[in-house]
Amino acid sequence: MATVTLQVSGMTCQGCVRSVTRVLQSVPGVSQAEVALENGQATVSFDPAEVSIDMLKAAIEEAGYQAA
Repeated sequence: MATVTLQVSGMTCQGCVRSVTRVLQSVPGVSQAEVALENGQATVSFDPAEVSIDMLKAAIEEAGYQAA
């Protein structure tokens, strides 16, 4: 397992946090996603054999947020 912390911008409320969390957890290979509104970060534990960091960023962006 690997863990990465991504900056997520565009979140304004806890509903946004739930949306980003749900999107990340639905990506195959993700075991855990913790999203915090206060610092605009998503910490994701994932299997690098199944999913890449670029794929995680793409999932966040497809949900309408920006990821870095």
